[in-house]
Amino acid sequence: MKNLLRSHKPNAAKSVKRNKKLITTVLLSLLGVFVILGILGYIFIYSPAMKIKAKGMEVAAEAELLKEDIKSNDIDLIKNRFKSVSDKYGAFEQEAQQVYWASFIPYVSDFKNGVEAGRYTIDAGSESIEAVYPYADLIGFKQGEQSFYEKSAEDRLQTAVITLDKMLARIDVVAKNIEEAEKRIETIDPNRYPEKIGSYEVRSNITEMKNQFQGMATLFVDAKPLLKQLPAILGAEEEKNYLILFQNTAERRATGGFYTFYAVFNINKGKLSIKDSSDIYDLDNSISNHPAAPDKIKAYHKDVTRFYIRDSNLSPDFAESVKLFESLYEDAGRKVEYDGIIAMDSKVLVDMLRIFGDTQVNGINFSAETDARCDCPQVIYSLFDIVDRPVNYVKVDRKRILGNLMLELFYKAIGFSPSKYWGQMAQAMFQNLDEKHVLLYFTDPDIQTAVEKMNYAGRIRDVEGDYLHISNVNFAGAKSNLFIDEEVESETTFEGNQVKRTVSIKFKNPHPHSDCNLERGGLCLNATLRNWIRFYVPEGSKLVSFKGSKTKTLTYDELGKTVYEGFMTVDPEGVAEVTIEYTLPDTVTKDNYKLYVQKQPGVENQELTVIVDGKEQFTGPFKVDTAIN
Repeated sequence: MKNLLRSHKPNAAKSVKRNKKLITTVLLSLLGVFVILGILGYIFIYSPAMKIKAKGMEVAAEAELLKEDIKSNDIDLIKNRFKSVSDKYGAFEQEAQQVYWASFIPYVSDFKNGVEAGRYTIDAGSESIEAVYPYADLIGFKQGEQSFYEKSAEDRLQTAVITLDKMLARIDVVAKNIEEAEKRIETIDPNRYPEKIGSYEVRSNITEMKNQFQGMATLFVDAKPLLKQLPAILGAEEEKNYLILFQNTAERRATGGFYTFYAVFNINKGKLSIKDSSDIYDLDNSISNHPAAPDKIKAYHKDVTRFYIRDSNLSPDFAESVKLFESLYEDAGRKVEYDGIIAMDSKVLVDMLRIFGDTQVNGINFSAETDARCDCPQVIYSLFDIVDRPVNYVKVDRKRILGNLMLELFYKAIGFSPSKYWGQMAQAMFQNLDEKHVLLYFTDPDIQTAVEKMNYAGRIRDVEGDYLHISNVNFAGAKSNLFIDEEVESETTFEGNQVKRTVSIKFKNPHPHSDCNLERGGLCLNATLRNWIRFYVPEGSKLVSFKGSKTKTLTYDELGKTVYEGFMTVDPEGVAEVTIEYTLPDTVTKDNYKLYVQKQPGVENQELTVIVDGKEQFTGPFKVDTAIN
């Protein structure tokens, strides 16, 4: 046995030695693999990543310079800088391609799609700059030496309109690039990323960037039909007549304000002219026989028994109000055939004075500065003082003073170099379209569809989920809307499968009552507001309570919504509140809940708070339609 054990010792030692050698070999092999992987990782991942990052930083730096160039409003500078951004992005793309071999990894695939989307977006931007370059001066950009620049404002506009089709030819190319970029952005899933890396928000930033791009793409898709219609709108082929209706927002009406002035605006191949203008009462007086007033006017207005054009904007849907307007306008002696209606309110007038400066009409100076007598723009108080204050002498053309002022501002607009004012005008115009201080209606159905897509037509919108629109109409309540601030609170609570809603609107008038004694020559601006109020909510909603109405409340369906209607008043130096409670139809649940709050045209001093399931989702000035998901 001893011999046997003795004979196995050398074998056991050899076995241990072999195992050690094997372990060493394996360790050396693994180390070699790690070294090779490290080298490969450095060559194919780390080094490219550092180069990609460096090139990306160059693009970002150039983009910051582009932002500064845009502020300068110099189209040549912008064009050159954009080319530089594009070139640097090209270098970034080349470096990025070094990691595309790993696109089977979702994060790398997202990176690749993001880079490609960036290129399509840059190409869309380049096409856009080339498209607007010949017309840059008209939209407020400074421009280098060009024969186009030397022409008068009217000649430049005419040239732009006649050649507009060349610019629009690029829209399809831009649209294709945006579409390709959106396809790639759509593939990126933010949920595969961590919420945070350290203190940096990762997932939410990716979601926000994705949503912003999708919003931009949707906006362009919606805007494209309207852009295509621009030559027709601007009379490139045949002249167009547009009816301008001025709405006085100090006397709130469903589409913004009381109709107070009108004009017939003609455009023929870009040449602008005013064919007729007058006070709205002149238009009403040209109708020989006014029909009886509708039931709503009889119910809520004061001492009005006949139906007048000035009261025809009863529906919060502008196209529906136009139908009422046309039913009266067709019998007017001063009727002019029109291709569209442009309704604008007091804010547009104030914005024009801010851009062009103080303007004199009939020896009277008008400005946008605040007037302490009403805590409102001086032009607003002065117009009311001229038109509404009773005097013991005849004021010549007192009702036409607003029309004369608008004409003077129109001639200022076309009399100056476009690069001086037109950029500011365009910016103000788009803001006022978004905020519904300008509403558009066209007789051409294709153009009308295009403006409705852009939400510029003042239509009550058809949306999925929850919806809210509050329509306030001042019937014989002086100009009290000028002095009143409004706070809207919308609260949604979920009780099992039922969605409950509470909506309140509080009115505050901190200013004293005006002197409304006409015999003393008082100017009656601030008096008791007589307010016809309607809440438009999803069709099929069930009312629980309506508090704050001084009359019997009504419930009915209209414009694809259920409407809750009442009437209330607000005294000077007073506060009033209306609150409704209701439940939504079964189709709206906690799982699919989203809310669309649609702003009333013409409203400026209104705050909105939205609370859903106990959490505040939005609070701030209510300037544009607001969607809460």
